[in-house]
Amino acid sequence: MDAARRAVLRRRVRWLVAGTITYNVAEAIVAVSAGTVASSSALVAFGLDSVAEVLSAVAVAWQFASADPERRERAALRVIAVSFFLLAAYVAVDSVRSLFGDEASHSTVGIVLAAVSLVVMPVLSGAQRRTGRELGSASAVADSKQTLLCTYLSGVLLAGLLANALFGWYWADPVAALAIAAVAVREGLEAWRGEHCC
Repeated sequence: MDAARRAVLRRRVRWLVAGTITYNVAEAIVAVSAGTVASSSALVAFGLDSVAEVLSAVAVAWQFASADPERRERAALRVIAVSFFLLAAYVAVDSVRSLFGDEASHSTVGIVLAAVSLVVMPVLSGAQRRTGRELGSASAVADSKQTLLCTYLSGVLLAGLLANALFGWYWADPVAALAIAAVAVREGLEAWRGEHCC
């Protein structure tokens, strides 16, 4: 790959990272606020997932702020792996607690947020993955998987909130979230070992 194309891809990574950070900060604020109002631990966990995504995106931004991003790739992958592990631990604990705790009330804001994220995140993840693969950047590909995990979590959250709102099945989203936590652990191990490219 010539230097001009590499420069274009690095710029694209920086723009995608900026978009990821901006969206996830807004998502975290809305989710945690709505979750607090509705006493929904699933919504609060979703907001904290957004914080983990911001951490992952910041690691990639730090890497690509360098004149030689390849030298920082290993450290960026470690930060991404840790963000997966933290997310998995929190979601697992919170899901178990939700199964035996207070029932959450209906949250229209949460349903809308989950639906919007279910549309936005796959598009963002696909762009990150294509750019990362072309650039040969394991950290950019790992960050795309963090974003894709948010898509799955958005789907789980939406299904859980709808099941609760329509049928009173408060237990639906914590059960499915436990499966997401298992996926997060697997993705974290792959990022730690640098197995995300290409």
